[in-house]
Amino acid sequence: MELIELKANIRNSVGKGQARVLRRAKKIPAVLYGPGAEPVLLSVAISDLEKALKKTTASQALLNLTIHNGENTSRTAMIKELQTHPVSRNYIHVDFYEISMDRKILVKVPVTVKGKTRGVELGGILQIIRRELEILCLPTEIPETIEIDVTDLDIGDSIHVKEIPFQGDIEVPADVNFTVITMLAPKTEEEVSEEGEEEAEEAVAGEEPPEAESEE
Repeated sequence: MELIELKANIRNSVGKGQARVLRRAKKIPAVLYGPGAEPVLLSVAISDLEKALKKTTASQALLNLTIHNGENTSRTAMIKELQTHPVSRNYIHVDFYEISMDRKILVKVPVTVKGKTRGVELGGILQIIRRELEILCLPTEIPETIEIDVTDLDIGDSIHVKEIPFQGDIEVPADVNFTVITMLAPKTEEEVSEEGEEEAEEAVAGEEPPEAESEE
């Protein structure tokens, strides 16, 4: 995975007042921290952050963070947390986590499937249990997705995490060999009918009883 360039500036104050000043200047407050290092207060331009995120997802962004403080210094980091406003969805704060390029890190990677499944052709339902997997790997080896071949899946079959053939030096830290993908049997007409009856009963139960008319 390539390093994405992002500029940042040192900030010397905290608080809501400082945050408002930054946002008026089209910037947001940020912080950089990591193992064995003191947190560094930063600010980043919203437009620069948006450009960086267009190249990847926030959870996988591998950044070459250039920090300006009289002179420029570079730090390699990932986005640990990106806070957004609950209504406007505008960015309001970002946490950067400093990493070492020669040490493995824990990241979440989305799961995708490939292949025409035999079970689906027989009427089965392909169900992805885990949409993301947590893996341990070097920063430069973070895959964009974990692609799983489901061609041989028949009805009743499943794929567990320890059965996935990962490329490169990737580890799965999970203690349990959990199910990632499964092929469900097709629903019978009786099951479909029962579900329809249950939904109808729930709809009736949820209706408000009519108000009694006043006698006055």
